[in-house]
Amino acid sequence: MGLDILIRNGTVVDGSGMLRYRADVGVQGGRIVEIGRIRAPAERTIDADGLIVAPGFIDGHTHMDAQVAWDPLGSCSCWHGVTSVVMGNCGFALAPCEAQDREWFARCLTAVEDIPTEAMMAGIDWTWETFPEYLATVERLPKAINYGMYIGHSALRMYAMGRRGVEEQANEDDLRRMAHAVEEAVRAGAMGLSTSRATTHITPDGSPVASRIADWEEIDRLVGAMAALDAGVFQIGPDISSGEAQRVFLERLRRVALENGRPIMFGVLATRQGVDPNPWHYQTHYIDDTMAAGGRMYGQATTRSINAVFSLKSYLPFDTLPGWRTIRAFPLEEQKRHLADPEVRRRLVAEEAEMKPRDSVLQGGGAATTDPRMPDYDNLYPMLGVDWDDPTVAQLAQAGDKHPIEIIIDLALENENQVFVQPLVNESPNDVLGILKHRRTLATFSDSGAHVCQEMGSSLQTHLLSYWVRNKQQFTLEEAIRMLTFDNASAWELPDRGLVRAGYMADLVVFDQQRIKPRLPTIEQDLPGGARRLVQKADGIAATIINGAVAFENGEATGNFAGQVLKGPLAGRQKP
Repeated sequence: MGLDILIRNGTVVDGSGMLRYRADVGVQGGRIVEIGRIRAPAERTIDADGLIVAPGFIDGHTHMDAQVAWDPLGSCSCWHGVTSVVMGNCGFALAPCEAQDREWFARCLTAVEDIPTEAMMAGIDWTWETFPEYLATVERLPKAINYGMYIGHSALRMYAMGRRGVEEQANEDDLRRMAHAVEEAVRAGAMGLSTSRATTHITPDGSPVASRIADWEEIDRLVGAMAALDAGVFQIGPDISSGEAQRVFLERLRRVALENGRPIMFGVLATRQGVDPNPWHYQTHYIDDTMAAGGRMYGQATTRSINAVFSLKSYLPFDTLPGWRTIRAFPLEEQKRHLADPEVRRRLVAEEAEMKPRDSVLQGGGAATTDPRMPDYDNLYPMLGVDWDDPTVAQLAQAGDKHPIEIIIDLALENENQVFVQPLVNESPNDVLGILKHRRTLATFSDSGAHVCQEMGSSLQTHLLSYWVRNKQQFTLEEAIRMLTFDNASAWELPDRGLVRAGYMADLVVFDQQRIKPRLPTIEQDLPGGARRLVQKADGIAATIINGAVAFENGEATGNFAGQVLKGPLAGRQKP
């Protein structure tokens, strides 16, 4: 019997870190069935001469829980060679949730996703209550990529406690109900439990999200429920509001790791924000020490800075000022006419003095765009390319003998799609490189699906391959592919993904090593109801194959939706 797909004459980088080799890859029934010089006929042949054939990339830190309901592609991750994602990170999720609380849950997600509540409610056919029911819903949805998911602590707390979940400590009945729900979710196939202690995670009214109200004893109880099953990853958003707060957080997290034995993941971040921040190597030394003491722990890493993103079509740093607010309420073309008026520009420049001064409070992408401080123009960049080498607004202002605001306006009028980025954490390329090179970090922190018009990290994979591999030559291609595939598959215990091996699922990406590169992001109005978001695609990817079906060719969707739900190890097992 013939093959479904034959990838001929490609150069295989198999995900293990081993050196590349020339071979054909045969696919049948959704799996890789043969590697070598293949003579069997195939229904479809892909000529990969001069191209790399690698395992599909795995992104373990996304927030696509709402988006999966209306976006069958899995964008923007799908355009960067990603074939599998894990969603529900940082405690944010849409299940479990009672029917009468759906709008409340959506409203609480608005501050994180930057998707209007009305758009979420319009785009989601919300038919579930429990986590197993949500998982079953995602299984039924058309999807081009694979999705694993956590049960989220904030959602769980709001479900178990109602409005008390965002106000007070859990009682014994609450804890029993939550622990039971965690066990139920893990048995159904949840990848684990996620939570957050990050001070940047707030509700629309500025109060802490539900998981931040919980005490550590509650976390002990919920992680203990996974430990009793010997299954599930615990992911947590760290408190990096100050160096001291982070040190206290990490020491308490060590107890969770050592007492329960479950794998723990958190973001390793370098930042100049906050009070007396710790360097990134404090965090990686801590991970090493915890592992040496018997814990299991991974750091999650970005491949470039995490940025607040500004543009004429979304947010600008000055939108809260009265004069700016008036102009920004107009349609885009009328805004441009006002911004071109010299007298209006003079007033707008003068109004900058009324902005809130910069302070030591740590801001994420949400607060940085909706509650901005006086810009540091030495840390604000027009994104003219994707090679992390753009001049600052301050440098352009000095060169042009203009006020920085005039530079921003000039560039926005020249190109209405011009975006500006303000690095928030991982500001230094050297810090990012140090984090990525540590043996216990995972290149997997895209945040795809969150802050949809405030941040853009979905190009994590193509940035690694174009910037760090091709431009800077800090990693071999074999090392980088291993980081994006096998390392992540191993950390989340995905037994048949992450390698080009006979018997493994046929999740594959075929790309040009010399051309793969993210494109510049744009603002599009393609969410339910026409709401806006940042969109970033990539060049150089010839084909993305998911579960044996060609899902994308040269960046375009084929209409094949062969994505699956990725489940933890207990799914399908009978309860003892």
